[in-house]
Amino acid sequence: MCGIAGLMTTNGRAPDAGVLERLAAALVHRGPDGEGRYAAGDVGFVQRRLAIIDLATGDQPLFGPDGTALVANAEIYNYLELKAARPKVAWRTASDCEPPLQLYKEYGLDFARHLRGMYAIALHDPTGGRLVLARDPFGIKPLYYAETTMGLAFASEPQALISSGLMVAKLELQRQGELVQLQYTTGRRTIFEGIQRVLPGETIVVSAGRIVERRRVFALPEGGPEDIGEAEAILRLDRALEDSVGVHQRSDVPYGMFLSGGVDSSTVLALMARLNARPVRAFTIGFPGTHARDERALAQNVARALGAEHVEIAFEEADFWTLLPRVAAALDDPCADYATLPTFKLALEARKSVKVVLSGEGGDELFAGYGRYRSAMRPWWQGGRAMRGRGMLDGLSILRREATGWRDGVVSAEAMASSGGRSRLQAAQAADVADWLPNDLLTKLDRCLMANGVEGRTPFLDPAVAAAAFCLPDRMKVRDGRGKWLLRQWLAERVPTAQAFSPKRGFTVPVAEWIARHGGRLGALVAAQPGIVELCRPEAVRKVFRATGKRAGFAAWSLLFYALWHRRHILGLVPEGDAFEALADVPREGRGAI
Repeated sequence: MCGIAGLMTTNGRAPDAGVLERLAAALVHRGPDGEGRYAAGDVGFVQRRLAIIDLATGDQPLFGPDGTALVANAEIYNYLELKAARPKVAWRTASDCEPPLQLYKEYGLDFARHLRGMYAIALHDPTGGRLVLARDPFGIKPLYYAETTMGLAFASEPQALISSGLMVAKLELQRQGELVQLQYTTGRRTIFEGIQRVLPGETIVVSAGRIVERRRVFALPEGGPEDIGEAEAILRLDRALEDSVGVHQRSDVPYGMFLSGGVDSSTVLALMARLNARPVRAFTIGFPGTHARDERALAQNVARALGAEHVEIAFEEADFWTLLPRVAAALDDPCADYATLPTFKLALEARKSVKVVLSGEGGDELFAGYGRYRSAMRPWWQGGRAMRGRGMLDGLSILRREATGWRDGVVSAEAMASSGGRSRLQAAQAADVADWLPNDLLTKLDRCLMANGVEGRTPFLDPAVAAAAFCLPDRMKVRDGRGKWLLRQWLAERVPTAQAFSPKRGFTVPVAEWIARHGGRLGALVAAQPGIVELCRPEAVRKVFRATGKRAGFAAWSLLFYALWHRRHILGLVPEGDAFEALADVPREGRGAI
């Protein structure tokens, strides 16, 4: 696991060494354990390593047959099986990232179809004169690129492309509207003008510094719901979950897991307890002294029932103000998800004893846990409604100009998700997997953990689990007004303490409660920020910070996050102190780069 970056020039010359140096420096936090460099002809790679598998011989770049070279931000979970199936290959390392080079020799541009894992890969084929970029089908690991006058550059984070001097931190206005209304951005284009995402499951071919071909593999199986009985479905699910958690535990360093007390993380812990001889270290966070649901007691009961070593972490109001500027700085590809805050602190604590954590991201999307899915199942005349039909700032008269087109990406994802005979429920799930999952939840997990030198793994987001879950009949996902029915049934039979059929509680962070305590002062500070002034009416901003109610609270949170994010990633101001101290220094003009 690591950070990668590189460049293929258009003029055939070697990439500028200074550019490569700046790319590497911008990704140090993603790989504190070492650095790798590669240069050949018109291509240059840099890599920062977080050593997880093959600590002795796994340094990158890795080299394969016919002179190919690879750097990767990856965990290839089926690497042992891939190597065992090729006994005649003289493997040079014990690394999980070496098999893709052999697969490229065997299958060419379809090599990624044979990988099981999370990955962002850059491969140079000097004989073919091409650079190949590939990203895993769920988009667990990030990969960005920009076509510049110098050539095509890529990196694990947009801020590296900006820090290198190849790109300028300029806002794309439609994506700005998406961010403040949806809390994340969709599709290929990022919020930075000219910086794009390699889409989940996409393989891009570059020649002479320009893209010449694209291929794509999708995460979810095709077709509508299967006709399968409950006993068979439970058995299939058990096999898939055990297999996935088993391979996700492959590591040469200590690992643990994040336990919220909910169905998804309790399921992961149950499988880890089954597969581990030693107690699993499980980290749980709570919010003492607030009105937020504190699930530490339930998590503790689950951990005790499964023999886990339970580590409780408190997230206080002081943590909110102290960590928020750091979180906004880490989220260069922004998502205004308040769960970033506890995730960041969990990583801070987890890194003291482990280097890898498993978590439950993806369970809601694959097993239909969200309430919005139940609404999407119904036609409009029965009370059904479109997902994300209302923006975070709608109806509050805050924006200077109406945010137009902010739902276009959602509509596009919904249209694509509705093909192939899928049910309404499956279409809603697939739309979330296309954008919400990679551009919000997985971006949150990647940035907050990598900023602290911890690798996050998501065993629900695995081909075996997707095959067992997505094509289940709708009645095995949603029943009696509850989602994730089959997964709940599985958990209830194995861990009764988990209270699998209790109503979904959701994970809430009391950001509105904390903001309200300082509404007047905070509203004035936020309203004065250049990013807010150009987007919003300052008096309306101050008003929403003084208001009460859930909707005003979430709007205030979104504006607070955006103000801090804009300072760091558009104005280029490194945060100092807590949120109040950072916002008190109101710049007259930004520097335009990070």
